[in-house]
Amino acid sequence: MPADLAVIGLGPLGLPLAQAAVRAGIPTLGYDPGRAPATGQPAADRLDSGALSPADLRRMLAGGFHTTTDPAELGRVRTAVICAPTPRSAHGPLDLGQVTEAARVLATRLRPHTTVILESPVPPGTTEDTLRPLLEQGSGLRAGTDFHLAYAPSRLDPGSRSHSHSNTPQVIGGLTPACTESAAAFYARLTEKVVRARGLREAETVQLLETNYRHVNIALVNEMAVLCHELNVDLWDVVRCAETKPFGFQAFRPGPGVGGHAVPQELAGPPHLVRPLRMVELAQQINDHMPAYVVQRAAALLNEHGKSARAARVLLLGVTYKPDLADQQGSPAREIALRLTDLGASVSYHDPLVPSWSVLERPVPRAESLYEAAADADLTILLQQHRTYDLQGLSVKAQLLLDTRGAAPAGAAQRL
Repeated sequence: MPADLAVIGLGPLGLPLAQAAVRAGIPTLGYDPGRAPATGQPAADRLDSGALSPADLRRMLAGGFHTTTDPAELGRVRTAVICAPTPRSAHGPLDLGQVTEAARVLATRLRPHTTVILESPVPPGTTEDTLRPLLEQGSGLRAGTDFHLAYAPSRLDPGSRSHSHSNTPQVIGGLTPACTESAAAFYARLTEKVVRARGLREAETVQLLETNYRHVNIALVNEMAVLCHELNVDLWDVVRCAETKPFGFQAFRPGPGVGGHAVPQELAGPPHLVRPLRMVELAQQINDHMPAYVVQRAAALLNEHGKSARAARVLLLGVTYKPDLADQQGSPAREIALRLTDLGASVSYHDPLVPSWSVLERPVPRAESLYEAAADADLTILLQQHRTYDLQGLSVKAQLLLDTRGAAPAGAAQRL
């Protein structure tokens, strides 16, 4: 069956989008030279994403989803969505290299009347100032006249059981009103509600605002956690009470750091209009300090019980960035493990979703028996609250338990 949709980039954004499209009955093609095998239909285990299980991938393949490394197939679809990753570069800004490469590949096969949509996180102005010229030069077609061009910020909530493509409103903004309507017609097949932005830059800035909103508010509550510890105030009780306010407050909770693929963006525009967002810079500094603060609290807790961090046996529970998800992108666990090791501690880990784990290419021992490992460790640190963890039982077995997620029953553990 010919594909109606091409998803370019089969990572944490692209695979869930392809999954939603397959569920909606849309013939879908996946293109990702870095992941798909050279020939034939891939086995599910070759598509590696922390967002989907092998069973999900097998169901997609059975539903008609297929991948290719042949760019020619991109010229046979009506809609192409670019979901290439944009990691932070070594110098700070987002690295758009994979987005521009995807645009170049697509441009050579672009046909008239195709709708091209960018979902990758990018600075405002990228779709028009970077993507558009690449597509026009490579295809000889004009955006807004010969093909439609739009931006749609990804609102994926990885691992969520309550928020999916179908019940999460999708924002879209096009180069022209016709571009907006063409993108809206596509997303209307996936979601119950489509929200039209005024244009490309407005839609791009929605993603900027939503991502930075999360990081700034997590930074606020992380800073409150440090302050409340110094004041001997139970922050978790403060948040519990504050979230009863029916207006003007949304509860965020502290943690050992901030992970995920949506990195905070300090730039409010394209390279020629660079303007740092001071609040975001400060929030990033606060959040980046949390792994060091966790280690500081761990060392102090050991010291209070007559133990030193040097040669202490420390067990880390949960090394992924989100509960019940195998994805480790941006997880603070690696920095915490590294800092503990630098102090001379002997670090091991347990995570039901991570069969093996390395820090700086050095394998970290995995605890096979959770309760035995907790009983043997001088200190157990809960970094991620997977559903399989019985915190009440762990608090009984563990010699010392530091809870960075506020998941253990009150009084059962030392909370962050």
